[in-house]
Amino acid sequence: MLDDEDDAIADFIRDSSITVISQSEFYQNDSTTDVSKNEFVQLASGVYMQIVDKGVEDKADTVKNNDIVLVRFSEYCLLEEDDRGWKGITYSNLNIPYTVDEFRYVVTSSSIAGIFTGGYYMQSTTSGGSAVPAGWLVPLEYVRDRAHVKLIVPSKMGTTYALSSVIPFYYDIKYQIY
Repeated sequence: MLDDEDDAIADFIRDSSITVISQSEFYQNDSTTDVSKNEFVQLASGVYMQIVDKGVEDKADTVKNNDIVLVRFSEYCLLEEDDRGWKGITYSNLNIPYTVDEFRYVVTSSSIAGIFTGGYYMQSTTSGGSAVPAGWLVPLEYVRDRAHVKLIVPSKMGTTYALSSVIPFYYDIKYQIY
């Protein structure tokens, strides 16, 4: 299953003409990716990230402990087909004005977490409960309020369902700190 996941991610990167850069290149470029070159950085967590828009100009306007973060996103299954017959897009609220998902960002001395507090995704079978996929939290270190990112999230950094079924997902996410 892990080989299938690796193959699905590699196929998606190839088919999408993604240029993968190293973390050192990413940091040399002021923690940005060049969207015109379709660059994604591969992070130590295994998540691939493209920062489409870092968000507002105020560098202090970043997520902090106990902030509520609103998210609009599209989720795409990267496997040809999962056990439910899914292929491609599985959920999106990007263009639905009345639907937004939200989570509380929680920082402790040893970890960070996101706990869904509202929205459809926390109730869906994809999410697997109130825990925000760890992969969704990765960009928050690099972006500010109203950021837009694209992610390739391996199963180990995904939802409970993704982890148990070894399914990688691609996300297009817009964050708003509330």
